[in-house]
Amino acid sequence: MLNPFEIIETIKMLDKEHLDIRTITMGISLRDCSDPDVDAMCEKVYKKITTYAKDLVKVGEEIETEYGIPIINKRISVTPISILCEHAKSVEDCVKLAKALDKAAVATGVNFIGGYSALVHKHYTKGDEMLIASIPQALAQTQRVCSSVNVATTRAGINMDAVKQMGEVVKQAAELTKESGGFACAKLVVFANAVEDNPFMAGAFHGIGEGECVINVGVSGPGVVKCALEKIGPQADFGLVAETIKKTAFKITRMGQLVAQEASARLGVPYGIVDLSLAPTPAVGDSVAYILEEMGVEKCGTHGTTAALAMLNDAVKKGGVMASGYVGGLSGAFIPVSEDAGMIAAAQCGALTLEKLEAMTCVCSVGLDMIVVPGDTSAATLSAIIADEAAIGVVNNKTTAVRIIPAPGKKVGDIVEFGGLLGSGPVQPVNAYGSEGFINRGGRIPAPLHSLRN
Repeated sequence: MLNPFEIIETIKMLDKEHLDIRTITMGISLRDCSDPDVDAMCEKVYKKITTYAKDLVKVGEEIETEYGIPIINKRISVTPISILCEHAKSVEDCVKLAKALDKAAVATGVNFIGGYSALVHKHYTKGDEMLIASIPQALAQTQRVCSSVNVATTRAGINMDAVKQMGEVVKQAAELTKESGGFACAKLVVFANAVEDNPFMAGAFHGIGEGECVINVGVSGPGVVKCALEKIGPQADFGLVAETIKKTAFKITRMGQLVAQEASARLGVPYGIVDLSLAPTPAVGDSVAYILEEMGVEKCGTHGTTAALAMLNDAVKKGGVMASGYVGGLSGAFIPVSEDAGMIAAAQCGALTLEKLEAMTCVCSVGLDMIVVPGDTSAATLSAIIADEAAIGVVNNKTTAVRIIPAPGKKVGDIVEFGGLLGSGPVQPVNAYGSEGFINRGGRIPAPLHSLRN
């Protein structure tokens, strides 16, 4: 039973503390859309997506109205498109599929559609090669399509050929969208240990272990956690801090599960998981960086930040797991620089550097996210940054990712505006020394010893 205090507390979370459901994401399998005729395949893809997701936005808006819970995004994820690209005869055929996805996203009214993806952690198939080569064009010629490539797993090691190619792909994507600050790169993620039920963009895809269709929900709530810590004050020890975060994460996740179950029932689609990641926004007060500063670090990025983030991530997971039987996705704390007001401020004043962000990714839920670097950063340096992040994921048996934007024509200290939830990114410096010799070796870095767990 809910008592009046809990009801008032929840209303305050929604009204004053930026509590929201970040996304309802419908995962749809497209495996039965495969066809040697690419035009026919595009038609099948469009028809299946628009059939399954025709009421997704409407149902989300109904739940918002009835429960008073803001649902910021309604999204779709699909089977990795590289599987369908086995029939493609050219890069242009793959781009046709991307445009079919974009057309379906517009027709259903969703914010983004993810799954223009390939899994190449060991090697490439013909479809993988075709899709990856097409990514710059596909993202430049569509508005709502998001892409991801998994280049490493703990079991397989790191495909360094793919790592090298993805540095080049990121560079090309930035050049093709230079008028918008390299916006295509904001829709592209390079993963290690990618998960199949991630509801967040740009990395969402409907994994091959998933069913025909599923509803996954991603929650938010950094502002709620910060306010909870403010109430216990700066004198509280870390035991109380962790307990407070756990209880707050529990409440946030229960709300996410309610929305997931309601959406599932109304759409007639199975409920998958709740991802309890703390997803920030550029709005002041809705920041993971502010939580860390509330714990006592003067500015996010200074010494102690990694320890604070580790405790936050762990406490969020402990609280969320108690609130839902099906917690999945990435689940933890996101640290996307351009999407977090506190991270933006810390980067601008020099407290938060690329090297410190990399250290923080060892303990947070994902990786280097929405990082803007100078436009003249070389493809080899981008690949090396991806390789470092993949190594962290592989060795620590966790999901890591890189979403990096080499903004054409921009230099350190400039600001690139992306708008909406993507926010604005301060251009951060990269190490001046090169990595070409390392990246050009190619081949595969073997899996670590602890991958042999059978």
